Amino acid sequence: MPDYQIKFETITVDQVDYEIRSLKDRQQFHDAGQLAAAVGISSATWPLFGVLWPSSRVLAARVSRLMLGDKRVLEIGCGLALSSLVLHRMGVNITASDYHPLAGDFLNANVLGNDLPAIKYQEGNWETENPLLGLFDVIIGSDVLYEPAMAETVARFIDRHSSNKVEVMIVDPNRGNRNRFTRHMTDLSYFHHFERFHVETPEAARCKGRILHYRR
Repeated sequence: MPDYQIKFETITVDQVDYEIRSLKDRQQFHDAGQLAAAVGISSATWPLFGVLWPSSRVLAARVSRLMLGDKRVLEIGCGLALSSLVLHRMGVNITASDYHPLAGDFLNANVLGNDLPAIKYQEGNWETENPLLGLFDVIIGSDVLYEPAMAETVARFIDRHSSNKVEVMIVDPNRGNRNRFTRHMTDLSYFHHFERFHVETPEAARCKGRILHYRR
């Protein structure tokens, strides 16, 4: 049995309930086979994928109102992939991606727990190549700029997997790396605009920052 504890909670997005399996808290750790260590995930950062962060709820609420048609959509650094679950239920062509060894397992468990069909999932390590991932028309993510070095690695990863015409939406809870990231995106020929958000509800918790929009 896994040497970590989980919990279940109901998250409502646009009047639809989602049953989410997550880690019990940020003290959990279990790296069987040292798979996480092999990709640079420390014991301190290991549980972060399994937490339902406020910014992920903000992103899920926003994408639930999008009209995406047949566009190919990628969620980067998906963690528990709430936004991917929302879009998947809507019938959107969504692929979730993360580099944590357990992200895919938790995603599959939540897909089954919500009576949804299988969802597409691919490894999404921002520092390595993954030719199987392909190109996308829309790329979304939440709280993916939590370290300064990620400004460049995330920008380059997005560019590697962007179609010629692409829209990018990143929810950033004021981590402090927004301007550095935008400079890299501008150098890669993306236009941008920002919008502020400030959410204080019991379901979404307290979260403020900016939604970053990029396109080319």
